[in-house]
Amino acid sequence: MLKRDPNVNVLGETLAPCSNDPVTGYFRDGHCNTCSDDHGSHTVCAIMTAEFLAFSKYVGNDLSTPNPEFGFPGLRPGDQWCLCAGRFMQAHDEGCAPNVKLSSTHARALEVVPLDVLKEYAQPILR
Repeated sequence: MLKRDPNVNVLGETLAPCSNDPVTGYFRDGHCNTCSDDHGSHTVCAIMTAEFLAFSKYVGNDLSTPNPEFGFPGLRPGDQWCLCAGRFMQAHDEGCAPNVKLSSTHARALEVVPLDVLKEYAQPILR
């Protein structure tokens, strides 16, 4: 059994769920939990956009095409997904990063993405 890192988000609070439809996360538990074996650091809860999905496909990680043999439905704009911190930073550098849900983004993302960058893409809080 893999030892998970503490469930803490980038705000220092308890990590909130990212998505159960589709089910996301390194552990496929709906959270952006991580551990030492998660070499991609699937820690950024990102809200997919058509622009980001096209970028990701272009750089070799097709997230939009279903892959049923792995139980992967393919992502659509609006879906929330635990994205690799490095891919998020790459998309930021290219000007096409998706919005993020800070309450669901694991604190380990800060090893790759500065908090001010994450806040730049923070999902607006609906009232």
